[in-house]
Amino acid sequence: MSEGDATRRALVLGLDGVPFERLRAWAAAGELPNFAALIEDGAAGPLASTKPANTALAWPSIATGVRPDKHGIYAFYKLGTNYRHRVNTGEDVVHPSLWEMVSPSTVVNVPMTYPASAIDGKMVTGMMTPDRGEGFTHPPDLAATIESRFPDYEIGLDWNEYRDRPEEFPDALASLVTARRELMNDLLDEDWRLFFFVYTAPDRLQHLLWDEEILLEHYKQLDAVLGDAREAAADHDANLFVVSDHGFGPITKNVHVNRVLADAGYLTPKDDTGTRSTLSRIGLTKERVLGTLERVGIDTNELAKRLPRALVDRLAAGIPGENVRYDVAYDETTAFVHAQGTLYINDTERFEQGIVPPHRVAALKAELTDTLTRVRDPDTGERVLDVHDGDELFPTDDAAPDLVVEPREGYYVKPALSETVFSDPGSHAADHRPEGIFLAEGPDIAAGATPSDASVFDVAPTVLHSMGEPVPATADGRALDELFAPDSPPAERPVTSADYARSGGESSAAEGDFSDVEERLRGLGYVE
Repeated sequence: MSEGDATRRALVLGLDGVPFERLRAWAAAGELPNFAALIEDGAAGPLASTKPANTALAWPSIATGVRPDKHGIYAFYKLGTNYRHRVNTGEDVVHPSLWEMVSPSTVVNVPMTYPASAIDGKMVTGMMTPDRGEGFTHPPDLAATIESRFPDYEIGLDWNEYRDRPEEFPDALASLVTARRELMNDLLDEDWRLFFFVYTAPDRLQHLLWDEEILLEHYKQLDAVLGDAREAAADHDANLFVVSDHGFGPITKNVHVNRVLADAGYLTPKDDTGTRSTLSRIGLTKERVLGTLERVGIDTNELAKRLPRALVDRLAAGIPGENVRYDVAYDETTAFVHAQGTLYINDTERFEQGIVPPHRVAALKAELTDTLTRVRDPDTGERVLDVHDGDELFPTDDAAPDLVVEPREGYYVKPALSETVFSDPGSHAADHRPEGIFLAEGPDIAAGATPSDASVFDVAPTVLHSMGEPVPATADGRALDELFAPDSPPAERPVTSADYARSGGESSAAEGDFSDVEERLRGLGYVE
């Protein structure tokens, strides 16, 4: 860890799921004065996300400057050779993050950081944190401080709890942001060189409510948060960077890619034989079982916690349904989608029941790409999917997804093995788009600068170079030197590189109970 130019600090404000064009329009209309100031007098532009544009892999890419094949995260879950999955945590991020390269650092609510690592500074973990117990903070006693001084602080809200009363969600989320803002301002007064603080609230709200008036009120609250960050950055002579992991937009239809694969003969659903056949004939499915339990007041999340995982797996495999983990005959399947758009070929070297020999993978990828890009909306005739080659997106990892399937505007890729290719998204109002935001302001930032083809991989190199620190030699992004004012130190010094190693201590807390995490992910549509 280098000390660099110890006089220059950086404040990174993360806003999950903020789309650039919508933000710019509201700022231009005078609704968001702090965002308008950065757009007009600082640096501003869109920020390309990862493929797929998903929180789980985009925030680690922002924090590390590398692609998912180098940091190790492709989804919220890691896919096993037996087709089961487990929750990914911060311990699965194998590349060092900004807070392991700069000292001291304060890091709060960044997704995929649980359990808190023993950095030089303070950490409060974010999304994927099961509770405020062990692993929630570093140092550990910071958790008690938050509990006593900021009792309303929450890791996140489960919008599932509001699906039948969505009108209550904005106020609940506003209270969450207020508590988070109080903690942010308190920590800003302490010693730090890097301050990295994320608000995931806009993502949560937009998933459930894509309403102009409601969203604008929320963004006004975020504008006030930005005002606090601007003031603190100026007081600390720091460069301020505002980033989002992806954008957002409304959806009109779900696209069930595994159904496309099944209809084309690439994926084989399990036969309803034996017990499954009996249950199927009487209409008993996983969905109906869960719905019945909820209606009679049984908390399925608590039930899952109390039952052994092996028993849950056996029950899930024995009841018919649409879950790609349990309802696919993998010994007869050549390809399947595991999570949001990550497609795997069932090859013999990677999976226990693989049936595709390695020499067939390349040809099969071409066939699948052709099949998926031919899918059309039956109502409009428009193409609904784009397909990207995993070898091009993730060239250094043989275990990476073989293809990435991305929805076009207005659609959402669901991995559920539905009976139809298209379905109504219901209460899922909107979802991710490929472009987020990149804004900057500070003593080294040129007024009116525009980043050129910026991506999430460029954030960490740019932040490090602004602080006089070398960029990781492994970085896939670049320092956005077009942002820096002439004669400023970052504009005058060359970009250097260095080898970094993970330095934060690890915690056994990652072995904890993730049932609540899975329920929140299900509520956001990330798992079936």
